Amino acid sequence: MVAIALSAQQVWIADFERYLRTERQMSAYTVRNYLFELKRCEKLFAESETWLSQQHDSLQALLAKLHRKGLGPRSLSLTLSSLKQFYEFLLREQHIQLNPATGLSAPKQAKPLPKNMDVDSVTHLLEIDANDPLSLRDKAIMELFYSSGLRLAELAALNVADIQFSLAQVKVLGKGSKERIVPIGKMALQAINQWLDLKRNIACEDDALFVTAKGRRLAHRSIQARLAKWGQEQALGVKVHPHKLRHSFATHMLESSADLRAVQELLGHANLSTTQVYTSLDFQHLAKVYDGAHPRAKKRGNRS
Repeated sequence: MVAIALSAQQVWIADFERYLRTERQMSAYTVRNYLFELKRCEKLFAESETWLSQQHDSLQALLAKLHRKGLGPRSLSLTLSSLKQFYEFLLREQHIQLNPATGLSAPKQAKPLPKNMDVDSVTHLLEIDANDPLSLRDKAIMELFYSSGLRLAELAALNVADIQFSLAQVKVLGKGSKERIVPIGKMALQAINQWLDLKRNIACEDDALFVTAKGRRLAHRSIQARLAKWGQEQALGVKVHPHKLRHSFATHMLESSADLRAVQELLGHANLSTTQVYTSLDFQHLAKVYDGAHPRAKKRGNRS
């Protein structure tokens, strides 16, 4: 049987595969994916091109070509990872002196829309039978999360003095020690008042708004655990946590007002782009609004 001589590139790929399996101890699934991506790239090489002839710009152009062919951000990220790992291996084995994959970038993956509860689900969650101190406290916590869109750390750090009842607002210390004033809804204020009436009977260590039965400031994990408990008891079918109520607040505010900048201020986002993740209008909806609102828009389907 005549042995078929392997090209240098084929030998490198085979050595790279062994390196991933043995030294890096990567799963067979990951190794298979990396090799597939390398073969996909190699098919786009010109006849005279090899792995050694590639430069940073040509690799970036290769990624752009794959993108134009319809490869999505997630797949391109895997391609990029494969290229970087392979060239790191070639550099390690001294087949190259510089890594052309250094600094390569792939298109960013679209951020998934935050998961939120609809208004009916939130209403059902907040209709708890609060007839004991801890239940009243938890109801006040959930009402405040949904009323004002606070972060977990922001709510946990609140003191009683931060609630301005006469103005129906709360003073919040957000990220970067930036202070902001946020409105509080009527139902949240009512729940907080009910909780404070009972809190007076607890010997507290400080002026913390939400405390344990022993008077200690309520910890982040305790707040998360209590919300998860109420989600289960109310049979919502989804895990309830602080961020879900914050997301629900933001989504419902945008649905009602469409005022992105106002919601940005309420959430304490430094950049508007952070708030824009809550806008999930697709093009079909935008096109319908455009056709119905713009004075010089032609009706779709009637265009010549």
